[in-house]
Amino acid sequence: MRNIERRPRTFSDIGIRIVLLVLAALLLMALQLSGNLRPVQSLITQLTAPAQLSATSVTSGVSDFFSSLLRIRTLEQDLAALETRNAQLEGENEALREVEKENEKLRSLLNFAQTRPRLELRGAQIVARVIGEEGTNFIETLLIDLGQVHGIRTGMPVVTDQGLVGRIIDVTENTSKVLLLDDPSSSSSALLADSRLNGIVRGSTSGTLIMDFIPQGPTFQKGEVVLSSGLGGKFPKGLAIGTIESIDSQPNAVFQTATVKPAVDYGALELVLVITNFETNESLRDFLVAPPGQTAPEAEGTPAEETP
Repeated sequence: MRNIERRPRTFSDIGIRIVLLVLAALLLMALQLSGNLRPVQSLITQLTAPAQLSATSVTSGVSDFFSSLLRIRTLEQDLAALETRNAQLEGENEALREVEKENEKLRSLLNFAQTRPRLELRGAQIVARVIGEEGTNFIETLLIDLGQVHGIRTGMPVVTDQGLVGRIIDVTENTSKVLLLDDPSSSSSALLADSRLNGIVRGSTSGTLIMDFIPQGPTFQKGEVVLSSGLGGKFPKGLAIGTIESIDSQPNAVFQTATVKPAVDYGALELVLVITNFETNESLRDFLVAPPGQTAPEAEGTPAEETP
């Protein structure tokens, strides 16, 4: 049986090996200096190049993979930040659009006030809308943020730059209730701008305006502007009420009737003006009476009367 036990190395063995290594190193240096080592280097390079290329490719692929993961993570963070900023900008833009709309309305109201220097106007904001019944009468009102402390009193007309809105019917310390012109219990003496015919515009349950008591005989046209006439002492003269939408003229009737398209969109009111220097004249109500046998409409919110 072969003895496989290794013999202990002696100093002579180690010395021989060191001498061999020194000789090999000297030989390589000599070959290097003489230029005879280049073929050997080229051979070694050719033999090891594929392995080096493979190792380099694998290392580059792994590096690119982790770099891609890092870029994706960074892009996700950037996208989340951009989405958050976009949402903030959208909110700011919406707020700016709302401010611009409000500024446009305020500019229109300011222009209205400047073109009517005789009227003292106080701006108010709509804070509530009431559509319902009070007692037995259907009523449509607005609540504005002006009251007694602001000098508001019952009977004061309420307008916008578009036209007549209604009048104050109730006042508290800091708020006031506005009866809209299209309410069935509200009315205004009216004048047709072109034909100069007088009548009375009243509200209806359908929300449309009806112009009654237009004299029979004279003609007027659709689209003609309807203004407040000032008769009855409830509203100033010359405020826009609307335009004639349709005409009902019966041959045997004493008066003509027309439907009026309101100048004001009562359902979209946000800001209004209160005329604070117009003094209403209740005594003039007695002049707004119907012909014999007919019932006069309520004169700008006052109770209707029958004439004998």
